[in-house]
Amino acid sequence: MDLDKLQSTLDELGEPAFRARQIWAWAARGAGGYEQMTDLPAALREQLAAQVPFSCLEARREAVSRDGTVKVLFATADSLPLEAVLMRYRSGRRSLCLSSQSGCPLTCRFCATGAMKFARNLSSSEILEQALHFRRVEAVDHCVFMGMGEPMLNLDAVLGACERLPDIGIGHRHTTISTVGWIPGIERLAETGMPVRLALSLHAPEDALRSELMPVNERYPLADVIEACRAFYERRRRRVFIEYVMLAGVNDRYEQALALARLLKGAPGRAPGRGERPVFKVNLIPFNPSGSEFRGSSRESIAAFRAALESRGVPVTVRLTRGRDIDAACGQLAASEPGAFGPGAAGAPSVA
Repeated sequence: MDLDKLQSTLDELGEPAFRARQIWAWAARGAGGYEQMTDLPAALREQLAAQVPFSCLEARREAVSRDGTVKVLFATADSLPLEAVLMRYRSGRRSLCLSSQSGCPLTCRFCATGAMKFARNLSSSEILEQALHFRRVEAVDHCVFMGMGEPMLNLDAVLGACERLPDIGIGHRHTTISTVGWIPGIERLAETGMPVRLALSLHAPEDALRSELMPVNERYPLADVIEACRAFYERRRRRVFIEYVMLAGVNDRYEQALALARLLKGAPGRAPGRGERPVFKVNLIPFNPSGSEFRGSSRESIAAFRAALESRGVPVTVRLTRGRDIDAACGQLAASEPGAFGPGAAGAPSVA
């Protein structure tokens, strides 16, 4: 729901201050409407239903993968598209991938969101509504801001949403904010009191290639971004995750794995001292078909790349691909529905 509109409406109605907290508590527990809030006066429930829409997003379409992943296409009140994903794991974990913008102004070549027309930042309420939508279905406990948009360009709204996510069941230590390397945002995040995690979309171990793949590197070069991430670690003592999508013949060679290890370890051959925890952990991401010019690396190439990193003391995992059959995997979200959003609406795929 639009929490600002809710508060202003309650103020106009002369309701006591605790009403907003009362209503939010119901919503955070998964209530599906005002009628379920049985400790509110019936007259107030009717007034709220007439004046404050229970959801500030409209769910336009849902798809369910064979592996249980759920993808939802939403529309904002001004008819802008965005998507969010619920990922279900055998362990019982329920993780959300949320969007912070409709579209994205940073045109990474391998990221289909870059082909979209950037619309605007999402409000904290619009971000929260993505999580609430899934909470009405089942309990959730993890969250990654890896959907549409660059979270650091909308950090106030993202942090505003993060403040309330624990009420929904997602603790700060189970929340990850991803960035392409927007240094001002990394620095601001380091100063917050919330122990959220930081993930850096790196995708290349040297500046020339990274600039080709990610134009933002011209503004914030690799060395500066890595230093900002190290400063984040020193300030927060929270390991930084390195996201590295594996592109065949582009960034998956053995020599590039060695270059990545050198970049992350700070000096050739440097290993953490006794009791010292590595600052970075690498997540290798199999590339998912998204209509771009790139192909995904083979399993053998990914395994060799992983082995090269591990032999240099760099912690690394290979991300499990989920929701590929419904275009919900990393790089596959489609934030459009033909005819659904009117003329000039964003019409290209997006990335999670």
